[in-house]
Amino acid sequence: MDAIREAGSNVVQRFSYEDLREWIVEAERLGELRRVNGASWEKDIGLASEVVIREESGPAVLFDEVPGCPEGFRVLINVFGGVRRNMTLGFPDHLTKQELSDACFESFVRERKTIPHVIVDDGPVCENILTGDDIDLLKFPTPMWHPGDGGRYIGTGTYTVTRDPEEGWLNCGSYRAMVHDSKSVGCLMVTGKHGHIHRNKYWARGEPCPVAMVIGGDPIAFFNGGAEAPYGVCELDIVGGIRDKAVECVEGRITGLPFPANAEIVLEGHLHEGKTRNEGPFGEWTGYYASGEHAEPVLEVEAVYHRNDPIILGVPPMGQGSDEMARYRAVLRSAMLKQNLADAGVPDVTGVWCHEVGASRLFHGVAIRQRYPGHSTQAGQIAAQCRAANYANRFVVVVDDDIDVSNLEELIWAMCTRCDPATSIHIAKGTWTSPADPRVDPEEKARGNVTNSRAIINACKPFHWKDDYAPVNAPEPEVRREAREKFGHLMD
Repeated sequence: MDAIREAGSNVVQRFSYEDLREWIVEAERLGELRRVNGASWEKDIGLASEVVIREESGPAVLFDEVPGCPEGFRVLINVFGGVRRNMTLGFPDHLTKQELSDACFESFVRERKTIPHVIVDDGPVCENILTGDDIDLLKFPTPMWHPGDGGRYIGTGTYTVTRDPEEGWLNCGSYRAMVHDSKSVGCLMVTGKHGHIHRNKYWARGEPCPVAMVIGGDPIAFFNGGAEAPYGVCELDIVGGIRDKAVECVEGRITGLPFPANAEIVLEGHLHEGKTRNEGPFGEWTGYYASGEHAEPVLEVEAVYHRNDPIILGVPPMGQGSDEMARYRAVLRSAMLKQNLADAGVPDVTGVWCHEVGASRLFHGVAIRQRYPGHSTQAGQIAAQCRAANYANRFVVVVDDDIDVSNLEELIWAMCTRCDPATSIHIAKGTWTSPADPRVDPEEKARGNVTNSRAIINACKPFHWKDDYAPVNAPEPEVRREAREKFGHLMD
């Protein structure tokens, strides 16, 4: 449907879907979609999420006929997994996760292309426009995702559109949203995020902050809402660059903010300074209820837009290892981190992986072909603080180019055999972390000191005697390939 683009050697990017509904058709064609009727929002959808989201090969699941909700109102979970992850990003089925990340790097990260969104008069999201007493957020099949959650979270696979009141640029950030009542939701914007900056600029002017919250739509738009886009760049325009055509948007009748015309559900309203309600706890991406229950600004919903038979996109974090959120962020963030290193002048970076076990934020591997003394230190220090990997980073491990950094065992093996703890580990202090970080001291957090330390581990062979380092007893890649070709059948 979209334009076809070359994305590196012999890899072509082509999208086979335009919106979430066409994505469902494609996932079903691949045999990776399951349909479940009659599951309850109170418990069943959360239980099913626990089963399928943790497994990389788990299916996407579409829940329909949710008791107590209008006919046709649905929930979709686990978009990014199995073979469909490649389809979602527009690449061939056979690519490994590292190859998929490299294809993203070549196609739309290395040369960041943007195409400005365009405004159209109408679209499917305007099939139903509700205002005033017609607004009822409780009719949507919003699940209780985890047993200990403080409420129902309609916003997990969501992004929130805001506009800088001084500079005029738009941001689409992924901020969670808990339903408070029939006409209001929470909007948790972490300090330092672009939406938080916009919000505080409005409040400094004595004005409420206009917001359009997109609940479900093109997965590519949601993925980019959760990525680290450059300051001043609109994620919808990045999506346009990725798809090689402008995203068609309608303007909200309350705020004038744009949102995709083919979105599923959009909540529009304002955030008023001083108007807060307790939000949380929520089972967060770190695997803890770390940020607890606390007061957060409330989005007073003044208009709801939704398609007929609307679909909530659910992307609840599971934590304690790999989950859907970690999987899609690992692919995209690894490509972005590789580009950040190149932009900073670090040469010969041969591999990058932001590991799923650390939710793609806490643990990063970088492989380099060492060229000069201090090369590995340079790579590690920049990876620890650059835009793509700065937030909530904990460990960066730099290794030689013979290591596949996406392979956790290889990465740890290199760390165990090439790192001298007394001389090879550097600690950075006072760095930016998340309120979801369970290791932040509660008293410091209460004072607003949401910072951590991070370890930069040099697991490269020492440059000045790397040629004398004990040789590795593993065979060269050609030998491994020959072994698989001749005797791979033994593993069938």
